[in-house]
Amino acid sequence: QLQLVESGGGLVQPGGSLRLSCEASGSTLNYYTIGWFRQAPGKEREGVLCISSDGAITRTTDSVKGRFTISRDGAKNMVYLQMDSLKPEDTGVYYCATDLAVTLCFGSEWNVTSEYDYWGQGTQVTVSS
Repeated sequence: QLQLVESGGGLVQPGGSLRLSCEASGSTLNYYTIGWFRQAPGKEREGVLCISSDGAITRTTDSVKGRFTISRDGAKNMVYLQMDSLKPEDTGVYYCATDLAVTLCFGSEWNVTSEYDYWGQGTQVTVSS
């Protein structure tokens, strides 16, 4: 059974950076599409980025383009979310999620929560001065 654990969240000032990690156990991530989602208080969970199983394709929601990047390290079975130029509106709980659908990151449903089968417990990111 694949298990995901996020880490790296915390409190950061506007304009600052954080790198979130998603560590997998129970299975290799090499065959999975990976998504990062976030949920702000009182709002629905939204897709932020995804990366295809081979790392060739990434998708990014408009609000974080140019600021957030996703990467994966197959040898370490890890996925990362680098967040720069953070804004207060980036505050929320960040989740990594996976799915075996190879083409998920290519299509229009890459940011749909129901398309992902496995989820981590989330890590809190707070952007505030």
